[in-house]
Amino acid sequence: MAEPNYSADEMMTIAAARLLKNNMVCFVGIGLPSAASNLARLTHAPDIVLIYESGTIGTKPDVLPLSIGDGELSATADTVVSVPEMFRYWLQGGRIDIGFLGAAQIDRFANINTTVIGPYAKPKVRLPGAGGAPEIAGSAGEVFIVLRQGARTFVETLDFITSAGHLDGGDARKRAGLKGKGPSVVITDLGVLKPHPETRELELVALHPGNTKEQAIAVTGWKLRIANTLETTPPPTQAELETLRALHARTARAHGNAAA
Repeated sequence: MAEPNYSADEMMTIAAARLLKNNMVCFVGIGLPSAASNLARLTHAPDIVLIYESGTIGTKPDVLPLSIGDGELSATADTVVSVPEMFRYWLQGGRIDIGFLGAAQIDRFANINTTVIGPYAKPKVRLPGAGGAPEIAGSAGEVFIVLRQGARTFVETLDFITSAGHLDGGDARKRAGLKGKGPSVVITDLGVLKPHPETRELELVALHPGNTKEQAIAVTGWKLRIANTLETTPPPTQAELETLRALHARTARAHGNAAA
């Protein structure tokens, strides 16, 4: 069988981008979520409204931002509001359709860790931290999560719960008083997972081309649920690949080594 003309990261980013629809209001995290969101804007969802934590609304960056404070975001935004207004009026006010987040670790109920690896007092690695992720996870209409699937990322127990997914499952979010629906999909380099409608435990529902359920099971820190009908993600189109690669190329030229 011929080797695919795309990487696992490209497949993951494109699969994530396809989930975003035109005219959605999307609160975007830096990194993979930003790449996927801007790819959607540059392809099938030109009227998507991208919002970043620094207060930029309707931003249309030509290159991917290095951080929420990147001038590219404010320079290309429809408007910029204060951070308190962004969170109190837009996010907590129920005006955000999708919160798009990354993670360092995720558990079976899509709770995520972006704080520390190892004990909090003496961590092996100190991560970027919470930022606005806990509020996004708690208040956005629903949450999309994108991250690479591996034994160090898909863990039985998080080292630290930064942002609530479905807590301990079932109706735990409702009982905790969280407004949004929580994570509705997790996109990885191997496939797509969604919460079971009752237990809210993540279930593998689709595989990207060339991957197997055995691969996914082997790199998951808990006994992974598999959907009765396992779908296959359509491979990237040439247009999607060209647009994504052009976006990364512009970003590399603009930011050099920092873009990596």
